[in-house]
Amino acid sequence: MIPVTILTGFLGSGKTTLLKRILNEKHGMKIAVIENEFGEENIDNEILVQDANEQIIQMSNGCICCTIRGDLARVLGDLAAKKQAGELDFDRVVIETTGLANPGPVAQTFFMDNEIADEFLLDAIITLVDAKHANHQLDEHEVVQRQVGFADRLFITKADLVDEAAIEALRHRLLHMNPRAAIRVVNFGEADIKEIFDLRGFNLNAKLEIDPDFLVEDEHAHGHAHAHDDHGHTHDDHDHANCDHDHGHCDHEGHDHGHHHHAHHDDKIKSFVFRSDRPFDPNKLEDFLGGILQIYGERLLRYKGVLYMKGVDRKVVFQGVHQMMGSDLAAKWQPVEKKNSKMVFIGIELPQDLITDGLSACLV
Repeated sequence: MIPVTILTGFLGSGKTTLLKRILNEKHGMKIAVIENEFGEENIDNEILVQDANEQIIQMSNGCICCTIRGDLARVLGDLAAKKQAGELDFDRVVIETTGLANPGPVAQTFFMDNEIADEFLLDAIITLVDAKHANHQLDEHEVVQRQVGFADRLFITKADLVDEAAIEALRHRLLHMNPRAAIRVVNFGEADIKEIFDLRGFNLNAKLEIDPDFLVEDEHAHGHAHAHDDHGHTHDDHDHANCDHDHGHCDHEGHDHGHHHHAHHDDKIKSFVFRSDRPFDPNKLEDFLGGILQIYGERLLRYKGVLYMKGVDRKVVFQGVHQMMGSDLAAKWQPVEKKNSKMVFIGIELPQDLITDGLSACLV
């Protein structure tokens, strides 16, 4: 299976800088870059001189660049066929969506098209966020919120143009839209390109990373006395080892996150976490989730869970994009583990209370 990374972000967020590095730098990786050529920041104008009929260009570092003039599935199919025939050699694919594009339909291609699903494995969606203009863009364009909501990893770019407080406020805003995605401040002139690969964002694994700051604030907001998980989560930018999670007090550089006051943005895209130590009734949960996906599927961007099911001695994991959900049995519950369920939902104006009440009603 050829791993695929979807690269998204609004106009000017730094995608072109990153792609230029991928296509020119001596990093030793053979990457096929598929560029959606309707974008305003067209990479090929600057670095490719091409014959109008030539779709695929071999770069000097072994990477391949092709600009889409049509259907993504067809282009992927062509690439796979050329690889099998020995005409092209590449190990992974990066798809750049245009700055104005919703990455959802691109991601869905890998679930809906069986031929594509047989050859390619969607690894992760990476969203670049411009530190200077992000707040304005998030306020003005719902597509930018979608790009954030779909992400498995968020890169804050151009951070040198704003102060620390602005970065912290932006991180806080992004966290509430998507607590699953690790947030990193990067400079693409220096960042390690390998950091964008093999993130396994779409793996059905028994680990559900949720930013601990989000969980702490969530507890303050709802007064839930759920115990935190014991998986020793670390967040890319902070060391959480010193956090006293039970009291919702986490002191990074003197900040008390539980009582942080940030500018309030009423973003359409929000997220919430459901946790319980009681097991689910499998039939009830299946019916309820099926109904939720049918009614709210278009508004659900990403969702994932690790579940404690009655009568099942293994963890059940599920995740999805819109209406497309996959589930699987994972590892056995270990005797030392505290059995519990944890689910995160990211979507557009989701009825949080209705969903959490419904999930509660599915517990044994």
